[in-house]
Amino acid sequence: MPHLTTSSRHPHRVRRPAAILAATLVAAVLSSGTAGTPAAAAKAAEPDTAALAATLATQRLSWEPCGLPDVSAEDEAQLRLTCATVTVPRDWHNPGDGKTIQVRISRTVASGSDRKGILLVNPGGPGGSGLSLAPYVARSAPALAEHYDVIGFDPRGVGQSSPLLCTVTYRDTDNTNDLITRANVAGCRSTELTKYITTEQTTYDMDFIRVLLGERKLNYLGYSYGTWLGTWYAATFGSRTDRMVLDSVAAVGSPTLQETWDLQPFTRDRAFQEQLLPYMARHDDLYGRGTDPMLIREMFERAGGTRIGMGPFMFGWFILGALYDTQNYPVAAAAVNTVIEYYEEWNGWTPEQILTAASAKLRTAPGITADGRAYIEQARVSAEAALQTRRDRAQLVQAADEYSYDIDYVFEVIRCQDGQWNDSVAYWNAFSRRLTRDAPLVAPYLQNPPACAYWPTSNRMPTFDRKTFPKVLMLQDELDVATAYEGALAASKKLPGASMISVDNEGSHGVFPYYTPCVDDPVYAFLLDGRLPDQTYTGCQAVPLPGETEVFEVGGKLTGKGTVRTRLITDDMRAANRMLKRMLRTEPGPSYPE
Repeated sequence: MPHLTTSSRHPHRVRRPAAILAATLVAAVLSSGTAGTPAAAAKAAEPDTAALAATLATQRLSWEPCGLPDVSAEDEAQLRLTCATVTVPRDWHNPGDGKTIQVRISRTVASGSDRKGILLVNPGGPGGSGLSLAPYVARSAPALAEHYDVIGFDPRGVGQSSPLLCTVTYRDTDNTNDLITRANVAGCRSTELTKYITTEQTTYDMDFIRVLLGERKLNYLGYSYGTWLGTWYAATFGSRTDRMVLDSVAAVGSPTLQETWDLQPFTRDRAFQEQLLPYMARHDDLYGRGTDPMLIREMFERAGGTRIGMGPFMFGWFILGALYDTQNYPVAAAAVNTVIEYYEEWNGWTPEQILTAASAKLRTAPGITADGRAYIEQARVSAEAALQTRRDRAQLVQAADEYSYDIDYVFEVIRCQDGQWNDSVAYWNAFSRRLTRDAPLVAPYLQNPPACAYWPTSNRMPTFDRKTFPKVLMLQDELDVATAYEGALAASKKLPGASMISVDNEGSHGVFPYYTPCVDDPVYAFLLDGRLPDQTYTGCQAVPLPGETEVFEVGGKLTGKGTVRTRLITDDMRAANRMLKRMLRTEPGPSYPE
């Protein structure tokens, strides 16, 4: 996120940017390296960022045109969109050291007379740029833009804020994923700015933005990792938090972000097997692969699946990203079909050749709309940039036994420093074996151990004080591939006063606005009037997938209590894994040259 796309059903659906998608495949006392334990921090008085910032609290913001490439001049004028740069202490532990960094913010101005304050928005990541999210929320939810100034921002270390680039030194013998990961961690941990790029430091920045804008309280709408960020803010600044909506909820009841990412391989395999493949089977007229989803998967696996041949590249470039938004299922289905159809013809081609050929095939595939072609082009550009980076690094390897390279590692920096992940190699080896057994679709992609296993930290989200923690409204799709429904449901039981809206049979990542009364009306009622649903859990039905007029039951069913009875590992997933094991014993499939 915050790249937003248009579609007939969801005019401004939130989607994670391609760079973050790629990263997910590989994989007043704060606690980012100074004195103070998490328990002590939890008991401390609520921080006063105005007092901590001292003379910085007197700065006057200079609002100017944003010049965002994905916002038209017409929208910028209509929404009265402007941007400003906020100077914040580099370290909220020690603001008196005089060292500062910049945080870039965007603002749309409330269009109505009944202004209710500011609505800060965050797209997730970690490390997602949020400047463009403010105008898109304002445009896609005009009722909110009428009553709120919508505030977007690039968190510290990201985008137009003070950026974090880690200088990493590699040796020519760093030729495995594990060795490269260790080098990345070592280089980033030795970069001076790294220890200040944490969720906790960002929550202080958020509160200081509230101070400079002259607001008594902060309202918030956060997506994905943004739900973790918002929860941390509410746990730290409870009296300063007003109305908070958490959309596509991370496992915020967990002490670290590890649980959120540990669930992803299973949610991706589940969505692929239980929603995408049945969608292909229902549209045999378009894809010609028959009406049995399991047979389609068998054809996909015989073509190499995500293990060998062109399958891994097609999955990473065109299929996985489309799973984040069901409006792009035609693209994902066409990509699966392309792997099946061309695996023999393209066997042995370079990634560049596959990318060129696949992009051309997909643009003209049946059922691909203008929005689909735009998504394909975005994926192609991101993939080409990644391939160029790989070529550049290969040249450096050939030129010297040791070389240094600047990398954007913000995604790992934040998620690793927000709480201690399991650091046992034996644990991660066992986890890898479990993925091979229960989530074979994504298992070949994941590097184990992950970077966070090599990243010691004493940081931890503050505990939730039931006396001060605000009421929140949670939104969650059943088959979300990034933030598992199971993690969100568990979080709803741990957050004091939380209400949750579940969307049955929906697989997108990012719910609001959904453009159905069942989902959107409670959000407006809460943000505009402060009214939460009468029931703790509300169950809503999805809308049809592209090209369809009815909703098909997938996964689990809504219960009478408003939650979805679903399973992380299903019988269809187990059947697919048994089939794959049989094939691997008899048919190794095509190879791909390194």
